[in-house]
Amino acid sequence: MIELLQDPAAWASLLTLTVMEIVLGIDNVIFISVLVSRLDAASAKRARQIGLALALVFRIALLSILTVLIGLTAPVFSLFGEAFSWRDLILLAGGLFLLVKGTHEIHKGIEGGHEEEGGKASTAFAGVIVQIILIDLVFSVDSIVTAIGMAQHIEVMVAAVIISMIAMYLASGPIAGFVQRHPTTKMLALAFLLLIGVALIADGIGFHIPRGYIYFAMAFSAAVEVINILAAARRKRLKG
Repeated sequence: MIELLQDPAAWASLLTLTVMEIVLGIDNVIFISVLVSRLDAASAKRARQIGLALALVFRIALLSILTVLIGLTAPVFSLFGEAFSWRDLILLAGGLFLLVKGTHEIHKGIEGGHEEEGGKASTAFAGVIVQIILIDLVFSVDSIVTAIGMAQHIEVMVAAVIISMIAMYLASGPIAGFVQRHPTTKMLALAFLLLIGVALIADGIGFHIPRGYIYFAMAFSAAVEVINILAAARRKRLKG
């Protein structure tokens, strides 16, 4: 372990992996922000804490069974001349889940719906945690398989995952609060979920969409929305 701390290559690997995990975690933060937007402030914070803590445990557990993860990229069956691995199937399932979830939330936001209350509140809280864990596992499979090819030491990979999860938790609170204060941004976040879902499905069928294009589109749309929010706030001040 001491030799690892003194190895410049290990530190470079840790930095690279951490940045990669944080960038890939943007998708997860958006999803979490949408999920907790229907909970009260206290419940939303607990849901983020419990969901991300359990997701961290599961990620470290996945890293502990590297041989299984490496095997995820091995073909399981072929369909129409295209080979599918467990990794592909997980990405397909995750992408379809995001499409269904995003479409459902958009429909609920436009058509309206009854919020969970009373005895259903605990069920909604548990559902949010389960969804945070499941979608994090979907996102983590791709990033961890990539991490295995980038780093030689499991200690480096575990450290990168822990740091990225801490960053994800710190970012999820402010982003979720911003989404709650500005309802129009929730619709934008849901559109992002649909975009991410399509990208995951494309990856699952062997057509990789460079994430740089997706993140640029998301950043551009977010910048336009920020300008709209600032303009609306300025008009409100002038009227006041």
